[in-house]
Amino acid sequence: MLQEGAVARTAQSRGHKLETEKQSRSRRETSMDGGKKTGSPIYKRSADMTKSLMTKSEQLLRIDDHDFTMRPAFGGPPIPVGVDVQVESLDTISEVDMDFTMTLYLRHYWKDERLSFPSTNNQSMTFDSRLVKKIWVPDMFFVHSKRSFIHDTTTDNVMLRVFPDGNVLYSLRVTVTAMCNMDLSRFPLDTQTCSLEIESYAYTDDDLMLYWKKGNESLNTDDRISLSQFLIQKFHTTTKLAFYSSTGWYNRLYIHFTLRRHIFFFLLQTYFPATLMVMLSWVSFWIDRRAVPARVPLGITTVLTMSTIITGVNASMPRVSYIKAVDIYLWVSFVFVFLSVIEYAAVNYLSTVQERKERKLRERLPCTCGIGNPDEMMIDPQITGYGAMDVNTTGNYGMPENGGCRDRMLAQVSLNDPQITRQVRPSRGYVNIWIDTHAIDKYSRVLFPGAYILFNIIYWSIYS
Repeated sequence: MLQEGAVARTAQSRGHKLETEKQSRSRRETSMDGGKKTGSPIYKRSADMTKSLMTKSEQLLRIDDHDFTMRPAFGGPPIPVGVDVQVESLDTISEVDMDFTMTLYLRHYWKDERLSFPSTNNQSMTFDSRLVKKIWVPDMFFVHSKRSFIHDTTTDNVMLRVFPDGNVLYSLRVTVTAMCNMDLSRFPLDTQTCSLEIESYAYTDDDLMLYWKKGNESLNTDDRISLSQFLIQKFHTTTKLAFYSSTGWYNRLYIHFTLRRHIFFFLLQTYFPATLMVMLSWVSFWIDRRAVPARVPLGITTVLTMSTIITGVNASMPRVSYIKAVDIYLWVSFVFVFLSVIEYAAVNYLSTVQERKERKLRERLPCTCGIGNPDEMMIDPQITGYGAMDVNTTGNYGMPENGGCRDRMLAQVSLNDPQITRQVRPSRGYVNIWIDTHAIDKYSRVLFPGAYILFNIIYWSIYS
């Protein structure tokens, strides 16, 4: 009976297994038929294929066997970390914010024996940013940076390459905006030197030794780098130690680049207009001193134009507490323009005073000059062609500065009347009408251009 029961149970078990296999086979066939109906060449998806590959790489590098929160060779000598930089672009230089923006490839080199793996062909393995988060990497940062980010289009621009002997290359593409202390005392004839500083944030020089991998050859630049306002003269690298009172000494790497400003833009926009305004103000020295409507607007126009130029230049500059080279040129030009206005004010005032004195002198000692009664002649419109109002408004034409008798009306009379001409010619010949020019205008025609030319010679010899 027992044997028969055992045989019955065995047969039942076999029948159950056969039925299970049939059901499983039918499900596979149904799945295959469904895949054929959809036209897909893949009948069954392998869901864990990627995971299995990642698991193999992690197992090969023994990620889980080590504590990668600690630096390599912890407790021993400092780990050397070499750095090289490929400058992709120098984007902007801002005088207002005193900073610059640079895009670069930052590469780190070090050896971590915990990542060594066996290899028959000594071929390295390359990974993306996903593995970077699981191992130790140097904690570099940019000193005095305002903004920085790692590019992430289309994926994070991060590369990790591991060699069989444990050497590691870690590269990333970064854009950083850093501070640049500019000396604008010679602006726009200046040369600026800016620096990008790289340093470990947590590890002092006892734990991490940061150095340029190949010296100055560790810094490479793209030949197509150019700036609109600057000429890039040179790039070079240095290494120094930085001390913090609370944490200690740190290795710091410097990327220095020297920029010389292009002057042609400022010559066209600032220097040439200012020079032309100064020269335009000199035109008033050749205009009749009594032509007030001509000389006054000319002086005011040049003064206002210089004020506009100065305001436009300072609007695009930082509010520094020292004088810039362009300020010296513009303000000296402004002084020349302003002095031309003051010069006419002085000429007009002195002419008015002189006319009053001459009027009083004619009243006391009338000018005869060989003429019987010159006062009647000057007042009579039939003889002189001038009325009473003309006599009062002739200004300095009655008496010249040297005290001689150069009356304009007398000159016209002498040309019209032969008898009077015979009386006047023995004393003084009046063939041409005398042009009234003040002595200050005569001297200004020479002194103003000469002084401005001398200023330009000194200015450009100092700042060029």
